[in-house]
Amino acid sequence: MIVLGIDPAIRTTGYGVIELTPSGKCKILDCGVIANAARVPHTECLRRLYGGIEELISLWHPDHAALEEPFVGKNAKTAIILGMARGGILSALVNHNIPAFAYNPSVAKRAATGHGGADKSRIAFLLSAEFNISVDQIPLDSTDALALALCHIQRMQYPELDGNTGKPL
Repeated sequence: MIVLGIDPAIRTTGYGVIELTPSGKCKILDCGVIANAARVPHTECLRRLYGGIEELISLWHPDHAALEEPFVGKNAKTAIILGMARGGILSALVNHNIPAFAYNPSVAKRAATGHGGADKSRIAFLLSAEFNISVDQIPLDSTDALALALCHIQRMQYPELDGNTGKPL
């Protein structure tokens, strides 16, 4: 099983691809960022997000996707922009019939580190140790996405874990 973890944002969307091998081991296949400069119009950002997710799907053929549940603060404009980013990402997933699930960030961080409030550098450090890769190979903006993918795999393997799988999207 291959899971594509996605931490959506209009300017810096993190992604992580983790495979659960037939032997029951996990390995990181890829991680990185789909970046859009501040001066790029939102419509162009959406085109790039959609295209970036399409490329990842073509390359890795994920079975599932795990996204971060949106955090809606007091700024409605930020929530709308995040919704646009999620829509572009979900459109690419839907076009390929890839089931998507949403997880609370603290649940994903707890799955990766044992602590729901872990920061990005702590997640990168622990994932690098767990998967025997250099911490330099894990961009900080992809750490939450990797945690999401790992969280989903754990929930698929062990449905008795708190809350089963994430919320289907």
